Amino acid sequence: MRNMLAQARTYDRSVQLLMANQFTINLGFYMLMPYLAAHLSGTLGLAGWAVGLILGVRNFSQQGMFLVGGTLADRFGYKPLIVAGCLLRTAGFAALGFTTSLPALIAASAATGLAGALFNPAVRAYLAADAGDRRVEAFALFNVCYQAGILLGPLLGMALTGVDFRLTCLVSAVVFALLSIVQIRALPARRGAGDTKAATGSVWTVWRGIAANRPFLLFSCAMIGSYVLSFQVYLALPLEVRRLAGDGTSGTIAVALLFAVSGLSTILFQTRLTAWCKARLGPSAALTWGLTAMGLAFTPLLAATALPVPAGGPGRWLLAAVPAATAALLLAVGTMLAYPFEMDTIVRLSGDHHVATHYGFYNTLSGVGIATGNLATGAALDTARSAGLPALPWLVLIALGLACATALHALHRTGRLVPAPEQPQPAPA
Repeated sequence: MRNMLAQARTYDRSVQLLMANQFTINLGFYMLMPYLAAHLSGTLGLAGWAVGLILGVRNFSQQGMFLVGGTLADRFGYKPLIVAGCLLRTAGFAALGFTTSLPALIAASAATGLAGALFNPAVRAYLAADAGDRRVEAFALFNVCYQAGILLGPLLGMALTGVDFRLTCLVSAVVFALLSIVQIRALPARRGAGDTKAATGSVWTVWRGIAANRPFLLFSCAMIGSYVLSFQVYLALPLEVRRLAGDGTSGTIAVALLFAVSGLSTILFQTRLTAWCKARLGPSAALTWGLTAMGLAFTPLLAATALPVPAGGPGRWLLAAVPAATAALLLAVGTMLAYPFEMDTIVRLSGDHHVATHYGFYNTLSGVGIATGNLATGAALDTARSAGLPALPWLVLIALGLACATALHALHRTGRLVPAPEQPQPAPA
């Protein structure tokens, strides 16, 4: 931990602030969101379809607006979008705790999602710009801060929700309000180095340019599988744990173990692993091995399907917890291998022009992939239970990871991920 703090101090103040911002953003978000569904269905007594609608609106308003948020960041600068996103989330989280009507809850949920679409591409583009040649190391530290917020947020939220969910909403809103004030006062205004004309260019021209950036599109498509696989920490792994361990205390402990393993491993090993990859592997190999590790992460669950399921007791709990926790660890390792080089590759393929818009497009495409992948994973889980094929979902996920790793390796080997040369602009008459 001391080494990471010392490494963070070697960056400019703006980079340090962005890392602290990301930790705080995730802390405030994850102290509230895991408990929102229970509040809506339990305290407010909403029907299941209404709960699903509210949560779905939040996800759609974020994933669907990433491209718009990135475009606005390139056009107006990174700081205004970061501040606007935090202020909007302040209002949205406060409203979630103190409103009871369905239209107001839908509006509040949409506001919290839109907030993420505003500041996420801007934060990453700002970090890439100010970190310079040390982007890879900066994104490794950024991922540590990201995971630390995910790890600590639910713990704090559990304590606050035990008192009153409205207290959780209030504290989360205060966190974002304070973060907004700090950024207004301390975060310098910043625009991408290659985006001095972004404020006057046509949005459609920029979007058409990204759509014509073949290396970037190929890379984005190859990486979609990594997001589908990493999301299974929230979908397939908890469902499998609950299937075996039940919904009681033992099941809750086993699910909590998944997130603890994932978050702690990233905090402890991300920077060391990135330094080793940079010295020994290089970007293309690190990305390929990262996706391979994420695909193979589901082999412990596949192997567990061949074991007899104990009727109960410690044996059943271990069968539920150990393979899933091992899978979570391997998914974290794969993410640690790939993430810093993934973020750096996006900047390189953008040609350092309209970086936030590229991040926005990339996130939107990943969001569509996650939604589609989750539907397919859910269908595979249902089929596995109804048809007596417990190995099916794990085989599908392993195949997805290996296919994406193979595609990414082929793209690098054939030179298809070389940034396209910048087109010369016609001289003025």
